[in-house]
Order: sequence, then structure tokens, then C-alpha cells
Amino acid sequence: MVDLSGPIISTFIAYLLVMVLIGVWVYRRTKTLSDFALGGRSLNAPTAALSAQASDMSGWLLMGLPGAVYAAGIGEAWIAIGLAAGTYLNWLFVAPRLRTYTERAHNSISLSAYFESRFEDRTNLLRIVSALIIGVFFTLYVASGLVAGGLLFETIFGVEPDIAITVAVIVIVVYTFLGGFLAVSFTDFIQGTLMFLAMVVVPIAVVLSIGGFTPLFDGVEATSPNLLNWIDEAAFTAGEGWATGSSLSFVAIAGLLAWGLGYFGQPHILARFMGIRSAAHVATARRIGTGWVLVTLAAAVFIGLAGVAYLDEPLANSETVFLVLVQDLFNPWVAGLILAAVLAAVMSTADSQLLVASTAVTEDFYRRYFKRQASDKELVWVGRIAVVLVAIIAYYLALRGGSVLDIVAYAWAGFGSAFGPIVILSLYWSRMTWAGALAGMVTGATVVLVWENIDWAGIGNESIASWGDVYSMLPGFGLALLAAIVFGNLGRRPEREWIGNYRDEPAEGTEETAVK
Repeated sequence: MVDLSGPIISTFIAYLLVMVLIGVWVYRRTKTLSDFALGGRSLNAPTAALSAQASDMSGWLLMGLPGAVYAAGIGEAWIAIGLAAGTYLNWLFVAPRLRTYTERAHNSISLSAYFESRFEDRTNLLRIVSALIIGVFFTLYVASGLVAGGLLFETIFGVEPDIAITVAVIVIVVYTFLGGFLAVSFTDFIQGTLMFLAMVVVPIAVVLSIGGFTPLFDGVEATSPNLLNWIDEAAFTAGEGWATGSSLSFVAIAGLLAWGLGYFGQPHILARFMGIRSAAHVATARRIGTGWVLVTLAAAVFIGLAGVAYLDEPLANSETVFLVLVQDLFNPWVAGLILAAVLAAVMSTADSQLLVASTAVTEDFYRRYFKRQASDKELVWVGRIAVVLVAIIAYYLALRGGSVLDIVAYAWAGFGSAFGPIVILSLYWSRMTWAGALAGMVTGATVVLVWENIDWAGIGNESIASWGDVYSMLPGFGLALLAAIVFGNLGRRPEREWIGNYRDEPAEGTEETAVK
């Protein structure tokens, strides 16, 4: 393996400087809390699309998913299928209405404020509970990004992960602190483009290096034929999918597909829907975003399999497969640019999550309970300080280590279960009450927290212990939806009629309307 440190360091430094300069450039345009949190709702379709998807995928796309496929086989691609479906459905059914509804709901700039206004909650419980959920799970989510960044620098440069995590968090905080939503969105657009190019180039290089697709798949099969199995045929034939423990059993496939449900409740993705210029721009953004996701997810799965065929020795850490392939296949300067895509993936998610968490602190706690008449300038600075505070906590958690995929799975399930059912029902059930929203939110978050911390292996009953193979998203989302529906008829109903009355102005040059 060639020494890539010099060229890669130069590339990384140049890349990081560009990100910081974007923050400085946007600094003067950030004058109000709405500017800081949603960029004044001014994103065009391409920026909204790439920003949403780049902030969605994170280092998980280039490290977590290829690593899972490298270690367990193509069966892990069920995650990609679930995510692709969830992406499309989220853009189709949630994005246009959420863009319109949040603006009409007293121009809500946070998910917590939207819930309170949409359900006309006079108890403040929806705002408090949703803000707390955002704080807890986003801190975990940011920590996962920092762990991925540490793994990147450790693998490439051989530096201690603690040093790498420190560098990553400083740069992310600087440009998020300065520019807020617009800085995050513009940098995410660049990062999303870089990630896309990297995910296209690397599989092509691997195929050319090995000599074609046939030698590649022959190499995978020679290592282990099971790596190419989508399902556990024995488990399906015997009907034992719930108890086999196989990574390709009924329950495992259902759990992997369930990742797609998480999209409906991810605040950092929903923020892009809220910040797009007009709901009439959503259709274009949907096509761009869905296309980006299909290509990059397919490439990530392929890279995992390619690593099996290409590498002579098994990796100690499967999540480094993308990094190792790039170092072996490309000259130092090209490798530096491609590996910057990993850093881009980490930063594009962490910055978005920091911003949403800081908005929750500023909008839902500081202005609500400490200083209602705070000036725009003061609120922007409180938001910036909140960015630093959340980053410090995430930094502490990141130093404790952990798998990128495991941490992401925890946070993804938490948001998807707590907010997903409520967001959907808020857009399509006009008379749902605040009691239903609160019940669903609390149920979803609680089920995930409890489910993820049960010692399933320690349970004596084998049948009950097998439920530990179920991804917490399934019970969390399902029970939250049930609770929201059951309690949705209790309490005071909203006085405003929401469904059908809110249409956005069509974008210039189009005849589309926002909500049909």
C-alpha cells in the first residue's frame, strides 16, 4: 500500500477550508432565527434534494453499509431496498404538505413548533417532549458521525481516533456556527455531489481491476456462497424465520426493510422539506433525490461485495472496506479526493443534526420559557451557542467508541418511531388531537429505548429471546401508530380545518400546485 498521507492531507485541508469559507460567506445573510434554522425557506430543488440525501446518508453510506455487506453478504441489501422506498414515499407524501403546513402553522421553523401549532396544543407538552426527543437522539446521531470521522483518519493516517474526532468536530462546528441552515445546505450540496461521484467511480475501478463482473462474483462465491444469498432458503422452507437467528430470516428481512419507515420522522431531513422555496419545487427535488439514493445505495452494496473478491486478507474492521479499496486502486491525489467524500458524508449529516438540535434548544426552550421577546440577533447567537453545547456532548459520547451502524440504527429507530407516525397523521388526519400526537410520540420513543436495552440473550425462554432479532423500528413505529390512532379522538380537536384548505402558489413557469 502506497504512502498516501501527503496528498490526502493536502486534499483534506483544501476541502475543509472550502467548507469554512462557505460558512463565512453565508454569515452576513444570517440575520434572523428563521434564516439560521431554515434559510428563509429559499432552497431551490437541486440544493434541497442533495442536501436532504447527503444529510441523510452520512458516513454510514460509505462505511456502515459496505461494511455490513462485506461481513454478512448481499442479504444486508434489504436495508438499501427499504431506504430507497422510504426516500421516494417521503418525498411524495410528506414533503409537499409539510412545506405548506409548517409555513401556515405560524411559520413553524422546528418540528416541535409545528406539532404544537398543528394540534393546537395549549399544554406545551408536545413542544417539550418532542424537543427532548430531538436532543437525546440527535446527540447520539452526531456521535455516530464523529466515530465515522475518527475511523477514517485512523485508517488513512494512522492517527489516534481521539485526535481525528477532535478535528472533525471543530470544523463542523465552525461553519455551522457561522452560517446556520444556508451554510449547512450549501456545503451539503457540494458534499452530496462528491459522495455521488465517489460511489460511482470506485465500483467501476474495482470491476476493471478484477477483470469484469464474472471474476468478481466468482471470487465472492469462492470465499463463501452464502454471501450471495438474499434469503435463508432453509428458514423460509421450514417456516422458522423467527427463531433461526439467521441474518436472512423472515424477521431479519422485515427489520432491514423497516429502515425505510424511519424517513418519515427524521427532523434533519424534514427540515429540508420545510426549507424548500415552494412546495411546487418538490416534484423536481423528489426525482433528483430518489435518483441519487438509488445509485449510491446500489454502489455501496456492490462495494461491499467487491471488497470480498478484491482483498486477499479479511479486514479486522469490515467498515473500512471502502477506505482500503480506494487506497489500493487510485493514485494518491485521486484517492485523496475520493476519501474526502467520506469526510463529506460525515460532515453533511453531523452539521444538519447539530443545527436541528440547536434550533430545538433556541426555539423550544430559550424563547419559549426564558425570553419570549428576545431579538433576532440574540436568538441567532443562542442558536450558535447551542450548536457548540450539543457538539461537546456528542464529542464526549464519540470518544467512547462503538459501531457506526449500531449507533445510527439506534437514533434512526428513535426518530422514526417517535415522529414518523405523528408527521403522517398530522398531514392526512385533519381532526387528530394533541392527545393522540403525544401518546404516539411517547410510545415510539419509549419502545425503542426499552427494546434496545433489553438483554435478550439473558432471557431464559428461547422463543421470547428470539424477539431480540427484531429491529426496534418495527415495534416502535407500529405501537406508536396504534397509540396515536387510539388516543387521537381524545382531547380537544383542532379548530382549524387543515386537510384540503392549504395550497401553495405554483413555482414560476409551472402549473403545479402544492397539495392535491
